[in-house]
Amino acid sequence: MYPTKNDISESTRSKMVELLNARLADAIDLQTQCKQAHWNVKGPDFIALHELFDKVNEAVEEYVDDIAERAVQLGGVAEGTARSVAKRSTLHEYAAKTGAGRDHVEALSTALAAFGKPIREAIEKSSEIGDADTADLFTEVSRGVDKWLWFVEAHLQAER
Repeated sequence: MYPTKNDISESTRSKMVELLNARLADAIDLQTQCKQAHWNVKGPDFIALHELFDKVNEAVEEYVDDIAERAVQLGGVAEGTARSVAKRSTLHEYAAKTGAGRDHVEALSTALAAFGKPIREAIEKSSEIGDADTADLFTEVSRGVDKWLWFVEAHLQAER
């Protein structure tokens, strides 16, 4: 940990940096999955899905930056290399192997939902440890992920 005049105890900051880096790995993994969908989608809904997946990516990119910067603000190091992410991410490998729009919608909605669960758990853990600011950051991310999940899932729900 780097020295800082932040008044949160070093023990709390250290725990938060560990939690932030765990969720950072998931966020970076999710971002790459958004781009995988964006690059490879095909079909009659191509342009709508291509643009939607890019907007989701832009939002996730902001989450990545916010999570990484919070770790550094607390005196830690943001661990966002490809190797670090591959070791730490809790998300499954991106599932869509075809270009079909529905397959990408299904795969990306699954990834968004999988990302949302540990983010909500991080809200609780941050609160329990006593870092309301980090809990607030995770709350903001959770709210955003729920919105993007709704946008993506709407493409599946319309068929019912």
